[in-house]
Amino acid sequence: MTGTLETPGALTVIPVTGLGEIHRGGDLARHIARHAALADGDVVVVTQKIVSKAEGRVVALDPEDPNERERLIGSEAARVLRRRGALLVTQTKHGFVCANSGVDFSNVERGFAALLPEDPDRSARRIRDGLRAAVGVEVAVVVSDTFGRTWRRGVVNVAIGCAGVGAILDLRGTTDSFGRELQATEICVADELASAAELVMGKAARIPVAVVRGVDRGWLRTGSIAAEVVRPPAEDLFR
Repeated sequence: MTGTLETPGALTVIPVTGLGEIHRGGDLARHIARHAALADGDVVVVTQKIVSKAEGRVVALDPEDPNERERLIGSEAARVLRRRGALLVTQTKHGFVCANSGVDFSNVERGFAALLPEDPDRSARRIRDGLRAAVGVEVAVVVSDTFGRTWRRGVVNVAIGCAGVGAILDLRGTTDSFGRELQATEICVADELASAAELVMGKAARIPVAVVRGVDRGWLRTGSIAAEVVRPPAEDLFR
């Protein structure tokens, strides 16, 4: 998405509480609509975990069998990039580089693991369409997950799927505050929205959805996907 970064206004990040446990086949859009007061232009950030649960991407796993764990991680990987003990850094079939192919054992019952959605962008579109049908509002949806970052400690929420909001704001060709032309600046708006939402979600508070309100309307558009965030191999300096 090309454009300019306007003078920012106030953003409000609202946790959506009371959702309870999500089960396979659950209608996430209707569930969210019952618990969130949405307005046109809102960005609804939904954690990968409840999307995976609703889509049946939770599998049984023996937590005491490291070989079974590694086989599952391998089945979700396009390739293994690094290995350190039990930790694998892989590239998923979506193109994401992350720990253990995004296979997650937190916030699921013992003996189960959550896998990434098969197509997170499609998941985001489905939730967005469902919210429009349920409450008649035009919102954007970001599906988020927690990733580590190369050379930096700590994890942050990033976007693995989006609908209705541009994933990347391309500022190349615009000028900075001193009039110099920007040559390389691309802002990952989708990741920044996901990270902002995580601040009100927490890891154990059972708040899997947040609403970001006040987003620049110029960022809201159809046709953008989070897959745009994945750096093409020709631009990758480290693999």
